[in-house]
Amino acid sequence: MSDTIAFTLNDRPVEATGISPAMTLLDWLRGPARLTGTKEGCAEGDCGACTVVFERLSSSGARICEPVNACLVMMGQVHGCAVRTVEGLRGRDGAPHPVQIALAEGDGTQCGYCTPGIVMSMYAFVAGGEPPEPTLLHDALAGNLCRCTGYRPIVDAMARVAGHAADAAPPPAAGSVTGNAVLMHGATRFDVPATMAGLLALRRDHPDAWLLAGGTDLGLLVSHDRQIPARVVHVARVPELQALVLEHGRLRIGAAVTYARLLPFLEGPLAPFGAMVRRLGSRQIRALGTIGGNIGTASPIGDTLPVLLALDASVRLRSAARGARLVGIDDFFTGYRKTVLAPDEIIEAVDFEVPLHGDIFQVDKVSKRRDQDISTVLGAYLLRVEGGIVRTVRLAFGGMAATPARALRVETALLGQAWTEATIERAAAMLGEDFQPLDDWRGSAAFRLTVAGNLLRRLYMRASRPDLVVEIDQL
Repeated sequence: MSDTIAFTLNDRPVEATGISPAMTLLDWLRGPARLTGTKEGCAEGDCGACTVVFERLSSSGARICEPVNACLVMMGQVHGCAVRTVEGLRGRDGAPHPVQIALAEGDGTQCGYCTPGIVMSMYAFVAGGEPPEPTLLHDALAGNLCRCTGYRPIVDAMARVAGHAADAAPPPAAGSVTGNAVLMHGATRFDVPATMAGLLALRRDHPDAWLLAGGTDLGLLVSHDRQIPARVVHVARVPELQALVLEHGRLRIGAAVTYARLLPFLEGPLAPFGAMVRRLGSRQIRALGTIGGNIGTASPIGDTLPVLLALDASVRLRSAARGARLVGIDDFFTGYRKTVLAPDEIIEAVDFEVPLHGDIFQVDKVSKRRDQDISTVLGAYLLRVEGGIVRTVRLAFGGMAATPARALRVETALLGQAWTEATIERAAAMLGEDFQPLDDWRGSAAFRLTVAGNLLRRLYMRASRPDLVVEIDQL
């Protein structure tokens, strides 16, 4: 047991002592470390003002730089990592980094409050060697808000330096964590198990501890609500929870796999899933957030959950006493934020069959803001139509009930019927038999039912009239 958090900061080894492992990285940087370039804007992971970069080497030696929101990261999570802040950027000759020069010369800053976070997002993009394609540029900057400059000069500056990955040297080897680490100071004990056995024992003995993977949800309780957890178990370094395997037409995703790692697997038949994940959260969120965390939170507006329902996924649970068990996703959610997960169990993985060629698989997210916003309604659909007849169908929605749920009566109305506009109209009219949504500030019950019906109509148009434009992002 130790109160020392060891990591690499801006290429130098650091030992942070006398602080809670549940303190946010942002609070430590702006407080004890006196590195105030990193700003606090929203403390919710939305504005990007607190963006820093986690650096590591892949198993093949490739350099990986991932932007993260420092407001959502607990200090215990950086133990054994390499972190770079805006103060740690330098050009090869000690001058400002090319990203900083491009932003300054391109008039990409005014008040400067958001600028350090934008600089770090640009740095991560440049270090990754991505080309200056508009879609990639906007995706990389989607997690950073600027209230005064306007985004055109920022995007132009980013395009100017894109592709110059050689300007940044590989990070030093961080003090990697080996074995089970235990960090403790003040009221919080922070366990970092490195084995499944160690994790299961902790879960058995401390069922009320926070199970922390990326912290994009639990981190809010610390950064925004200022809660002080008594015990945190950080699961991200258990190898079994990092499994990501595609074989025999099934994709198996470990519970601690981040959205960033998952995205390359969400292509081809799973491309609609990938498109939704890019809207689920910014690169800062995707570098930390995990599919296991989204399942465990069991929110009725958790974006991956309707997709997993449509794909007929299985959730693998594990405990020290009973070993592993598989639960179908249809049976996993039992009520508002309630699941079949026992107090001594953890989510190990989720797996599902990849849609076959010819299957109709689509995902639609409706929200007030297109990117990085909570869904008002999210629909996911998997159908197989053969000979003009609907042979299989799974339709799932989020935001329509106390749990993510399938539209079972609508499915029954479609199954075995002709795949026609008239059939879809009858099915859409039946959504009120499956769902009685609540009114809230994101949308009324009537609005949600109307939206869900229109999404079914759009599904039919996409499948039957691929020549039509059925989605407009901007004018």
